[in-house]
Amino acid sequence: MKALVLAGGKGTRLRPLTHTSAKQLVPVANKPVLFYGLEAIRDAGITEVGVIVGDTGDEVRAAVGDGADFGLAVTYIPQDAPLGLAHCVLIAREFLADDPFVMYLGDNFLVGGITGLVDAFRRGGHDAQILLTPVAEPQYYGVAELGPRGEILALQEKPEHPRSDLAIVGVYTFSPVVHDAVRAIRPSARGELEITDAIQWLVDNGYGVHSHMVGGYWKDTGRLQDILECNRIVLEAVEPDLGGTIDALSETSGRVVVEPGAVVENSVLRGPLVIGADTKIVSSYVGPFTSIGRGCELRDAEIEYSIVLDGSSVDGVSRIAHSLIGRNVQVSRATGVANTHELMVGDHSRIQVKV
Repeated sequence: MKALVLAGGKGTRLRPLTHTSAKQLVPVANKPVLFYGLEAIRDAGITEVGVIVGDTGDEVRAAVGDGADFGLAVTYIPQDAPLGLAHCVLIAREFLADDPFVMYLGDNFLVGGITGLVDAFRRGGHDAQILLTPVAEPQYYGVAELGPRGEILALQEKPEHPRSDLAIVGVYTFSPVVHDAVRAIRPSARGELEITDAIQWLVDNGYGVHSHMVGGYWKDTGRLQDILECNRIVLEAVEPDLGGTIDALSETSGRVVVEPGAVVENSVLRGPLVIGADTKIVSSYVGPFTSIGRGCELRDAEIEYSIVLDGSSVDGVSRIAHSLIGRNVQVSRATGVANTHELMVGDHSRIQVKV
């Protein structure tokens, strides 16, 4: 069995971060979301992985390499434009050959992995198997309608009146017959070959399409609040590890990870949190559910429930929360006219200030 991992796309909901970085490489607890998916694939006993890449392909290649660090053999498959999930299957035909495969959207985050899904597919003899989970607002997702034995009867894409509360998670397993399906369908109204249309083609033509329920936590990490929530979930399970240097004036409590090379002086760390290697925390408060990347610096700052990416600094700013700060960003106290804010903000950003 092989795996097809989708690591292209534009990541418009995470701009401006994704203007210069792949959305699949945004870190959760200081590890890219994509890496969790690759590890789940390996743990399911799959070693041959095709990775679909787009405009950010060079960055994905640099991060993943040949896959050896994950125990995988990775083949990169370029997609010239984001023309739909079924199009990804179409252009991966040579790599996939006639093997069954799991398709994994690289920006999806699953706690508990995919071993149960893969094992059930291998045992069940289905032509396709779709991972599902109940959601509170199914109208914002692809939705599946099931028969009495868990078979897929119909799919709806973001329906106004959903026929179930079962959302389609971005992990699928397919037999080689799906190649007939992706060749048979036509582009949707938005000009893409939709995987939901390909699966519906399988259903309509009498192929066995079955459901499998998510056993753990799942999120599509396309939005800021989803990234922060995934960060919280992972940090709740980290094992304390004070590998850096923490002076006697500092205080730590809870699940705190301070990676080697990091320095903490006269500060308070309230876990769960992780401080990346070679980061310096001085006279600051870092609160729960916060990940600080490598090579950062915090001075006279307060931050919690946030993610700070590598190489960034926060100086003299208090009460930062529910925030995602990109790479090599400087956040500091304004020194000009009192009660003013001095901002240099890129396109598609979102800034909230207290007035």
